Amino acid sequence: MIYIENNSLNPYFNLALEEYILKILNLDDDVLMLWRDDNSIIVGKHQNTIEEINDEFVKENNIKIARRITGGGAVYHDLGNLNFSFILKDKNISTFEMKKFAIPVVNALEKLNIFADISGRNDITIEGKKISGTAQAIHKNKILYHGTLLFDSDLSVVSNALNVKFDKIKSKGIKSVRSRVTNIKDYLKQDIDILEFKSIIKKYFFPYGVNEYILSAEDLKKIEELRDNKFSTWDYIYGSSPKFNYSNSKRFSGGMVEVFLFVENGIISTCNIYGDFLGESNVDLNKLFVGIRYDQKEILNVLNEFKEKQLFGDISNEEILELFS
Repeated sequence: MIYIENNSLNPYFNLALEEYILKILNLDDDVLMLWRDDNSIIVGKHQNTIEEINDEFVKENNIKIARRITGGGAVYHDLGNLNFSFILKDKNISTFEMKKFAIPVVNALEKLNIFADISGRNDITIEGKKISGTAQAIHKNKILYHGTLLFDSDLSVVSNALNVKFDKIKSKGIKSVRSRVTNIKDYLKQDIDILEFKSIIKKYFFPYGVNEYILSAEDLKKIEELRDNKFSTWDYIYGSSPKFNYSNSKRFSGGMVEVFLFVENGIISTCNIYGDFLGESNVDLNKLFVGIRYDQKEILNVLNEFKEKQLFGDISNEEILELFS
């Protein structure tokens, strides 16, 4: 097995690196990476991004949003979370089981006297609480199998960042299953930090020395192109979301407003607004937001093209914006 050192904390670069190794880089052996992301939410390939995140909390806390190429549910990454990625050449793709590579991770934890279990299809747990979720992607004769290891993550942020009101949105995107989570560090007898933990996991997989591949300048250039042209783009993160219906309503001091949207590829394709508010304009509100991204900044830009009271009477633009989130 080959090890690739990756010290980047940028989720867009790190996801691009995984895809590059899986689909472009041609090495003669399997690959392992251990890496971290700064504060970010990573949604699964088939998920509706908007449906998975607490948008207000995410913006207030400068949390990045990214989409990965594997399925499964949304996860929160911070510097207390260690991620692992196996990129494997496998001639028997049809018989591949994710548990096959969860077992070595469990065995590595056992070296620290952490006795974990493989739960369900793709979780690793301690005493019934989740410490790892895993997922996979297949490309030709190669498999990407990756997962999280909650070592010393801020679990309060995990719950708040992924705390979504599902009743506003109806889509066919894969929904995340919320589980009780815990940190590995809480079960350790010795006091180590996450970098020491990373070193221990690495040593378990390479007990006799590391066979390392160093990314070349050409490798880095191609990875950065993937980062800039795909993984960090709005079109990939939000525009790749499944079609969905959105509805919300609220009574303000200036009247009742109801909003009904249909969003496709991240773009509002149908909008219906109802209420007993007293606007001062003959603008067709149902056409006003059609064709723009379902994005708070773009919606506010449209609202700000009009004077206060012109569209919704005594209801402010900031109050109307609440209905779209």
